[in-house]
Amino acid sequence: MDIMGVDEAGRGPVIGPMVIGGIIIPENKNTILERMGVKDSKKITPKRRAILARKLSKMFEHNMVVISAQEIDQLRADGVNLNDIEKRGMIQLIQKLQPEKVIIDAVDVKPTRFQNEVQEILGNDIKVIAEHKADDNHIQVAAASIIAKFNRDLIVEKINKEYSDLGGIGSGYPSDPKTKAFLSNFKYDELPDFVRRSWATVAKMRED
Repeated sequence: MDIMGVDEAGRGPVIGPMVIGGIIIPENKNTILERMGVKDSKKITPKRRAILARKLSKMFEHNMVVISAQEIDQLRADGVNLNDIEKRGMIQLIQKLQPEKVIIDAVDVKPTRFQNEVQEILGNDIKVIAEHKADDNHIQVAAASIIAKFNRDLIVEKINKEYSDLGGIGSGYPSDPKTKAFLSNFKYDELPDFVRRSWATVAKMRED
């Protein structure tokens, strides 16, 4: 059976998009991926992640959904929470690739509830499994995490180069002193489009 793994990168940062990656891998290829060293993207170096992402992209059918900072802000302003934003992106990606079975890294605290919600939308032609730590437990999801993280890193790297004269953007996470320093260069209304204005650390700038 061909199984699709789905995972995201960039859920928490204040800078850049959220990237959802999906990849379809036949079950009989699992051993090959294990030999390649495919595992959760957070557990491998950026250099190794880049190598694996390029190999996986050539070997298997895959795709991505990129949700920009502006889209995230607009959806949140419309009352859509981050879990539902991610769920919509995942469903969009699954519908693009139309696998027989999909394994998702669940974003809900109750993975069974999340699984049932996605299954209801997709219908019975695609079997849905949603679990916490799916990127640790399923090599298809680990591969998807590599695709998502590598491609988000490319976007962030491009932004970093563009703003190198300001010292770069750091990791893009709200707690990063370098990211905070970057944001302090702007007034709220002057923030670049790739900054998530709905994040608490940035919204506070507006109040100040």
